[in-house]
Amino acid sequence: MVNTGWIRNIHTFESLRLRDYRLLWLSQLSTAMGIWMDQVSRTWLIYTLTHSALQLGLVSAVRGIPLIAFGAIAGAVADRYGRKTQLIIAQVVNAVLNLILATLVLTGHVQIWHVYVTGFLSGTVQAFQVPGRQALVNDLVGREHLQNAIALNAAAVNLSRSVGPALSGLLIEGLGIDISYFMQAGIFVLATVWTLQIRIPEARGSREKKSNHVAGQSLLSSTREGFAYILSNRLILTLMVLGLAPVVMGMSFVSLMPVFAVDVFHSGAATQGVLLTMLGVGAILGALTIATLGRRQTSGKLLIAGAAGFGLCLVLFSRSPIVLVAAFFIFLAGFFNSSYTSQNQTIIQLLTPQPFLGRVVGIYMLNFGFLPLGSLLAGALADLLGGPWAVTLMGTSCFVLAVGIGFYAPRLWHLNFIPEK
Repeated sequence: MVNTGWIRNIHTFESLRLRDYRLLWLSQLSTAMGIWMDQVSRTWLIYTLTHSALQLGLVSAVRGIPLIAFGAIAGAVADRYGRKTQLIIAQVVNAVLNLILATLVLTGHVQIWHVYVTGFLSGTVQAFQVPGRQALVNDLVGREHLQNAIALNAAAVNLSRSVGPALSGLLIEGLGIDISYFMQAGIFVLATVWTLQIRIPEARGSREKKSNHVAGQSLLSSTREGFAYILSNRLILTLMVLGLAPVVMGMSFVSLMPVFAVDVFHSGAATQGVLLTMLGVGAILGALTIATLGRRQTSGKLLIAGAAGFGLCLVLFSRSPIVLVAAFFIFLAGFFNSSYTSQNQTIIQLLTPQPFLGRVVGIYMLNFGFLPLGSLLAGALADLLGGPWAVTLMGTSCFVLAVGIGFYAPRLWHLNFIPEK
């Protein structure tokens, strides 16, 4: 007789048993797919119109600026007016923007300014989507399933990052950029259909409604209140730094992949593709590992160890003379990065009072907007020191930061959450 009891103890996908979270997860998978497809389509479109490498960087930066400018405000809106509504509006606007750009390309009327304006508006929409979605996860699953749900969200994003660019490239090559954008519009419509079916539990919905209508408080005051809360809470502030700094100092190493493929390993785009694929596979497995931990615990030790492991793997990757060894360490870098960011988001949401949750998550998600600035820093360091030494310095900075936080915030090191049932 085969013992199958161990199967029941595996909690990897337990949050997906919850109907409303399952709908939100499908919505997350769809919107992430659309966002990654748009990155490929938009850069390809601007390059075909301008043949300028500078414009490739500019169009990405324009899409990232709203994430910095509106992230905190979007979090305040999510706390004040309702997260589901905010998510639906954002997804509908995204679908409309994609339809407009697809039609302009199809009819031959697309101009450079169309690409920039729709890119800025798409970035603005994303700024409002992210905090609304992350805070809604908490509303739907509660503390018991929170770590599992956040990790599964991260797995969906990384799966989309692996599949979306390839799908967009195939569509562009075979059918044209307009078809890629029509497909993206359809994806956002599908995401909206799933979101509309979500039912927020009555107790959490009424608590959110009660806390969101603070008499006489303006949106700007509400946003300032969110920053004040973070600055007054040493542990939350430490977690925010641990979430933001490695993105600027670490994950921006992805922009240097062509340097490694060509100058270090004396190869081409295929090698770059293998390295990025290994990074994505590691990130998916890291997220699923944290999801598998499920309800056991959320640990400050695992969080800090993951952040330190990410930095160390970047250093080892940068010093690897053989592509297979480099691929192994970049796989581990993706694994550690995904695992510690999932833990970080979980602890932040467990510690943050419900009335502040949207604002705190919105401020935390500013790291998406700072990624282009990190890429700029990585490029400057690579010009000055060379690609390998630039990544060595970046990885060392991440490692030192993680270890330093372990000493600076001993409460975080000893922190353990056993989610309530």
